[in-house]
Amino acid sequence: MEIGLLILGLAAGVLSGMFGIGGGVVIVPVMTALFGYSLQAAVGTSLAALLMPVGIFACIAYYRAGKLRLKVAALVALGLTVGALGGAQLALNLPTDTLRQLYGAFLLFAAWRFTEPIKWVQERRGQRAPAAESVASTDFQPLPLLIVGLVAGVISGMFGVGGGIVIVPALVGLLKFDQKLAVGTSLGALLLPVSAGAVISYYSEGLLNIGAAALVAIGLAGGAFLGARIALGLPGATIKRLYGIFLLVVGLRFLLGG
Repeated sequence: MEIGLLILGLAAGVLSGMFGIGGGVVIVPVMTALFGYSLQAAVGTSLAALLMPVGIFACIAYYRAGKLRLKVAALVALGLTVGALGGAQLALNLPTDTLRQLYGAFLLFAAWRFTEPIKWVQERRGQRAPAAESVASTDFQPLPLLIVGLVAGVISGMFGVGGGIVIVPALVGLLKFDQKLAVGTSLGALLLPVSAGAVISYYSEGLLNIGAAALVAIGLAGGAFLGARIALGLPGATIKRLYGIFLLVVGLRFLLGG
């Protein structure tokens, strides 16, 4: 069990460093499928693992590469802190099957946004050339960033994910960040203990395994740095589509696999 949790954390950490997510999108389904956790207990334990600064080495790598905006990350983190507590309360009052189906539908939507299948088919047919990576907006927009953090926090508290699954596409779509800059900034926002309120909520309901969370967090720390090094060496468009395919697989499992 202990080795399995460490390996789970390592795998989730690699994806975290590559895609700017907390890693919960891997941790939650694996804990329910392989370790026998209920969905709510997996969510609580995942959030506890993500509460620790497991992405610190990945953040340093992105910052040194010029792919992390600190002011943007701080504002998003503020919204995350508030939203996560609300999301936890929603999850604790929803039936498990409803929560599972909402999670699966959410992941499929995110997969569509990242893979951009229509654009992909057009490129394959030579109808349009692949677009160049976006240039980040120089405007600092506090309100949109707070709203992004708030929405990401609600999703985080409900589903045990770090919130990057919302933050990254929002930064790319709204602020025209390139994929790597969005990933680095997302990891910076998630570095702070933004889900503390949600973790307390799950703990008070007996839906948190602290020992398991600590083991997963150890694996996350090493894996996130490795994932960051991989991502910084790949084209941004490739990272987006790999992420989308990954989300598609996980989303289908939650919708169809129970």
